[in-house]
Amino acid sequence: MRAAVFAEPGPASVLQIVDRELPLAGAGEVRVRIVLSAVNPTDTGTRAGRGVPDGVAPPRVPNQDGAGVVDALGVGVTDLEPGDRVWVWDAGYGRENGTAQEYVVLPRHQVVRMNDDVPFEIGAGLGIPALTAHRCLTVAADGPARLAPGALDGWTVLVAGGAGAVGNAAIQLAKWAGATVLTTVSSKEKAELALAAGADTVIDYREEDVVARVRDVSPGGPRLIVEVNTGNLDTDLDVLAPGGNIAIYVGGKFSVPSFKAMVKNASLDFVLTYTTTPEEKANAVAAVAEAVNTGAFRVGEEAGLPILRFPLDRVAEAHEAVENHAVGKVVIEVTRP
Repeated sequence: MRAAVFAEPGPASVLQIVDRELPLAGAGEVRVRIVLSAVNPTDTGTRAGRGVPDGVAPPRVPNQDGAGVVDALGVGVTDLEPGDRVWVWDAGYGRENGTAQEYVVLPRHQVVRMNDDVPFEIGAGLGIPALTAHRCLTVAADGPARLAPGALDGWTVLVAGGAGAVGNAAIQLAKWAGATVLTTVSSKEKAELALAAGADTVIDYREEDVVARVRDVSPGGPRLIVEVNTGNLDTDLDVLAPGGNIAIYVGGKFSVPSFKAMVKNASLDFVLTYTTTPEEKANAVAAVAEAVNTGAFRVGEEAGLPILRFPLDRVAEAHEAVENHAVGKVVIEVTRP
């Protein structure tokens, strides 16, 4: 089988296409033929040698997320069948083999069945972005542990960066759960994408006063903020409802305007989907699967997340596109549907 491999950390050019033996599915495992492999910023970070530490050294096959069909079942797996359409998550975390290869073997719980009418583009676009968004939306102590229709009824949620992959997923999942969703973007084009995702109010922070606009549409303030840029904390604390939560899913050092946070009795919560608890991850996977299979989660430009496609031979270009902040979801065509 063909696989993209990096033998040492470095720029995207370290990725090479090689031939490997077909892996076997062991007990409790599933072999998936990957149709589309998705590229996330954490994937490029791992390849560059600055990703989330997981104790695994190169050579490695990159990429955590993907979608495809069940190819073989290990002993003890009875609730899937060869040919089932599935999506996978955290494929390359703590193991050498991610989804940038024709076949990958994973434990059963990391292989999620999707309905036959769900496009592979949707499945490949889940994983890191959607599971991160779910945890951000459920991190509040007084909030739901698992999203479902009505779980966020009466909530106002502010999503920073609504045109990004996590932002897009947060908008769609929050709307599915019943929230009123505000979002910030940096251009007219991104505003159109955020509206397509379903946001109720879109604020262009380069053209508008974010604090004034949020207070206008939500006088009481959002109860929850999904934050991609810690430089926004001053603004977040200005508009956050008393007792509200700010879910931060980006790394880096920053200072906290602590008195503002104290006045609001605010909570700052930090989210990394890789290291959430098994219960939190199971809740996220189940909720995202339900949203997908009921048609509440979409991808493509009409859903606010353009799909940027690359063949496996151009895997390095796909990684470079993510590193250059391409707008949309970058996927690699690994095998034919």
